[in-house]
Parts: sequence; C-alpha cells; structure tokens
Amino acid sequence: MPRLSPVLKLLQAPVKHTLVPKAHISAKPAQTPTSATEQAVGISVIFVAILVPAGWVLSHLESYKKSSTA
Repeated sequence: MPRLSPVLKLLQAPVKHTLVPKAHISAKPAQTPTSATEQAVGISVIFVAILVPAGWVLSHLESYKKSSTA
C-alpha cells in the first residue's frame, strides 16, 4: 500500500486545478422561430429512427430465436 499513495497524489493533482468554462446559456427567444412544418418533420424523423429498428427486431424475433438454437 505505501506505493499506492504517490500514485494517487499524481492522479489527484490535475483534478484540483482544472477550470471549467461557464456555459453560454441565454434566456432570450430564438432568433429564427421554428415553424410547425419543421417541428413536424423533426418529430417524425425521431419517431421513425427509434421505432423502425425496434419494429424490425420484433417482426423478425421468431427467426432470431430459430437461428440461435441451431
């Protein structure tokens, strides 16, 4: 255990003096508001990106079960 103490001091030294920059958060409204069409396209793309792979796996579940037992 005596060898571990200097190693821990070396690892902790950079952590003590790191500066974290502040995030640039603004409470102002967006400069260009998002239209309803853009919102609908964005929501549908996210919806399809999540559900299509899940539907593919569920629709082919029986074939996955058969191939894993063979």
